[in-house]
Amino acid sequence: MQLKDFDFLSDSTETTSTRFVTFITPGLRRFDLAVMTTNRFYGKKLVVDMQSGRSGVLGADDLEEEGTLESVFKIGEEEAAELAQFLTLVLGDAHFTD
Repeated sequence: MQLKDFDFLSDSTETTSTRFVTFITPGLRRFDLAVMTTNRFYGKKLVVDMQSGRSGVLGADDLEEEGTLESVFKIGEEEAAELAQFLTLVLGDAHFTD
């Protein structure tokens, strides 16, 4: 198979900013996260759980949606509440432009 055999829908390169953070919650759950800032997701950030490899494009509005963090990171309600407390500090508001 050669590169010409693929039908690309998108292919771009962008310089991003990545914050790597490791912390332990009050409930003694450890999180190793990579939080990437890019222009691609309308102001939302790509959050990667380095332990599980699970990731999600998240903004402050997503933290208000019940079950979002549980679903994305396959964690329990208590762990999600603690993770949301941290993410509230680092996720900004989404920016929508036309």
